[in-house]
Amino acid sequence: MTKFSLYNIPLKNLSAGTHNYEYQLDRKYFEAIDGDEVKKGNVKVELSVKRVSSTFDFKFHVHGIVQIPCDRCLDEMDQEIESDNHFIVKFGKEYSEESDEIIIIPEEEGEINIAWFLYEFIALDIPMKHIHEPGKCNRIMSKKLQKHRAVDSNDPDDVEDTEDFDDGKSTDIEDTAETGDPRWDVLKDINFDENYN
Repeated sequence: MTKFSLYNIPLKNLSAGTHNYEYQLDRKYFEAIDGDEVKKGNVKVELSVKRVSSTFDFKFHVHGIVQIPCDRCLDEMDQEIESDNHFIVKFGKEYSEESDEIIIIPEEEGEINIAWFLYEFIALDIPMKHIHEPGKCNRIMSKKLQKHRAVDSNDPDDVEDTEDFDDGKSTDIEDTAETGDPRWDVLKDINFDENYN
């Protein structure tokens, strides 16, 4: 964890009261952390650590922009993130996460590395669905996707999504829907009632 030594907080040496830290997470950080969700970004982290006896209250404010792949065209897109996060650190015999908000660290070590926590805060703030704004998707990929996309006309969100692809030109899907697919014409003559007698 040497490459993340910048993110070590030496709790044993902290005096009582509040201590403030700032971090700028850039491409170098995201490459080093090697997470699945985010590979690039520019994110500012403001951290305050309040010590009361052997308990440390961590409060994070994370905000900035990360580059992630668009769900639709797979090109990179900017995703704005902003979140406030919190956890409490206590000294104990061995490292454990008692809950999402309480972390125990060995007292003899006396420090915690927050590099991975910062990455998790960022990854959790990314929406489930992330797509470019209308008209910003890769045009070639959008056209290929449109040719192979089935749309649920009963789902208003699905119908709205197709507007992003509309370039005013007729597509193979529309042509097929209007004229019919001759491969299915043979099935029109089947009388299903006869097969059950």
